[in-house]
Amino acid sequence: MNMLSFKPLTIIALITSLLISCTREINVDYGVNDVAIYETKAQKHKAKNEAEYIAILYTNLTQEAISPNLLYQTQNVMYSIGDQNVAKEMLLSNYFNSQNLKIPSDVEMRLNVEQFVIATYKRFLLRLPSEAEKQWFIRYIENNSNVTVEMVYTAFAASDEYGFY
Repeated sequence: MNMLSFKPLTIIALITSLLISCTREINVDYGVNDVAIYETKAQKHKAKNEAEYIAILYTNLTQEAISPNLLYQTQNVMYSIGDQNVAKEMLLSNYFNSQNLKIPSDVEMRLNVEQFVIATYKRFLLRLPSEAEKQWFIRYIENNSNVTVEMVYTAFAASDEYGFY
């Protein structure tokens, strides 16, 4: 066979493959909405150590970072108390008596209970409440006039889920 007979065929095949392979990229929009994703409690399996618990609790209640010196002092007090549940309750009580406390007032809580419940779940548990959790807390707060923000925050900070990531 002659080499000249393959050249036009090769050139045609090369041009055809270039034309087929060089297409403009098509931008496809699927209309997917951005949604904030929060972990469920089932995914929390790593326990917070004492320093993490102290620092995170302080930040949740004061909306500012704890100083290294205060963290060290607080850790030493926590270590000196045998029962860690009692130590955590004492720490909570101490923080609620602090002047640095930045929490909503009871009036603000009652003005929009649903928003308060959602914000509290995000603040302490880093997730949105399930519909059942949200409705239970809303009804509980609305049906019990003696419930305060401090009581709700104490319940969240003392919960088992709060002790985990």
